[in-house]
Parts: sequence; structure tokens; C-alpha cells
Amino acid sequence: RCWYDPDDIETVVLKQGYSWWLWLLALLLPGALVAFGITGLLHSLKSWGRSEERQAAQFGRILETLASPIPETVGFPTIPACDNLVNSPGTMLRFRLPTESPEAWSLIGAGLFSGLWNVVVILLAVNVGIDIAGGRADVWLLGLLAPFTIVGLASIVLFFRQLFFVTAIGPTHVEISGHPLRPGNQYQVLLSQAGSVSFRRLELFLELEEQATFRQGTDVRTERQVVWQSLIRRWNNIEPLSGTPFEAEVQLELPSKAMHSFSSTHNTVSWRLVLRGVPEHWPALVRVFPVVVFPAEIISSDGKKAIVQTRT
Repeated sequence: RCWYDPDDIETVVLKQGYSWWLWLLALLLPGALVAFGITGLLHSLKSWGRSEERQAAQFGRILETLASPIPETVGFPTIPACDNLVNSPGTMLRFRLPTESPEAWSLIGAGLFSGLWNVVVILLAVNVGIDIAGGRADVWLLGLLAPFTIVGLASIVLFFRQLFFVTAIGPTHVEISGHPLRPGNQYQVLLSQAGSVSFRRLELFLELEEQATFRQGTDVRTERQVVWQSLIRRWNNIEPLSGTPFEAEVQLELPSKAMHSFSSTHNTVSWRLVLRGVPEHWPALVRVFPVVVFPAEIISSDGKKAIVQTRT
């Protein structure tokens, strides 16, 4: 059996196959499943004849090895250091706090997905074009290209929507007059919100979050919970000014009985300033600024009281 062109019967094809890229797409998912299966089989063979207690102990040692070291205060290993929080000076106040923005991670994720997915779409489209130009039309390939193109266009729209959101909202800066914080002390906080959108509401909170890492069966889980929250200031109906960010200076007073920051392998107590906003015609805004709270008095290893000095 062979294939030939009716207009050129002297040229025949004895074997017809698919391109290498099509085989790559077809074998990608099965290959990943086979790799997972081989990994599970090797793990089962390695743990053959070992008790559950021994396996759990080995797993715990692996977790301790892989865990990143926690910044420590000299002499007090459970109180996190704040060196990374005081290395950026502010323009008006002493320090500028670093920002944790979920919108930035969403933008990066949407960009990576859109880029990788549309590379596959371009490869499919190029090969479909080559087939059509050569007088061949693969119906299966055309049917595969249609949903891939729809998902690719949707991912591009999602990426640009997230990009416009981040650009329109603009950066958020928070400066503070002293750091680390101590219970019972007062601090000046400067909020600066750039961007070109109007806000129905902006709220600045001081929050205490607890985090626990534990083992449930064979899974390691991490739970986070905000256990205390205090509203510092609320602003309503904020209209942007051209070329000028919204700025407001407020006073922060830490409760005299506030729990100090704490960090260990399985438990964490962390303080943070959180800005929550409701912009016009855009999703809600959340920006997190971590801070460190030191105890007012620390009992050193020799039994003496040490007063923690705050940088101001």
C-alpha cells in the first residue's frame, strides 16, 4: 500500500506518519503519569519492611532539613529579626516597609500560563498552515486547534486585565517612624497610595496572624488565622489627583499587652499592617506590610532583664 499524487504518479509515499511535535504532545501527559507511577513504585520499594513510626521519623527529619532557616534575634531564637524590614529608608518617616501584594503574583501566574499556552497554539497553527499549503487538511488537528485557540485568547484577555488592574491601582507605600515595635508605644505611619482610580473605601488595619504547621495522616498542612484585628483609619470616597498620590499620616498605638512576634518550626505569630480597599469598577485591593513586635522586657539566659531598643 502506498500514497501518490494523481497529478504526479511517479512520486509515491510508502510510509506516512505524523510530525515529531504531534508525538510530543501526545506523549507528554502519558509520560508524566508514567513518571509519577515510577516515583511511587520506587518509594514503595524503599519503604518496604519499615514500620510507620520509622517512616514518620525519617519524613520529619527531611522536613527539618528542607525548611529554610528562620531569622533569629541574637540570644532569643524564637523572636524573628527585622533586618530585612529596616534596610529601606523612607522619604518622610524613618523606614519604608516591604509590600506583600497578591495582585503581583496573580499577574506573574497569568503571564506564565498565557505565554506557555500560546506557544503551543502557535506550534499547532504553524503546522496546520503547512498542511493546508501542501494540500493536506488534518481534521483531527483542526478540531484540536479550535479549543486551544479559545483558551489562549481567554488567557491573553485575563493577563491584560490583571495588568491594567495593577497599573491603574498603582503602588502602595507605608512608612513608619520606628521599628521593631514594642507594646504600649506609639508610632507615626504614613500611607501613600498612587494610581488613577477612585476608591469607595480605604481601610488600614493592624492584624495579628497565627500560623500552625501540622501533620494530618501523611499530609503536612499549614493553617493561618487572623486572631486579632484593629482598625487604624478608614477613608471614604477618595478621588485621585493627576500626578499626586493619596497620602495620609496616622498614629499607631500598640496595645500594652500585645503578644510579641514568635517564629518556630511549627508555629508562627506575626504582626502586619493591612490595607484593604474597594476601588471603582475594579476588584478589591489587599496589600500586606509585615512588622515585627519585640517584648518590652526580655529575660536573658543569665536571669537579667534586657530592654529591647527600638530603631527610631
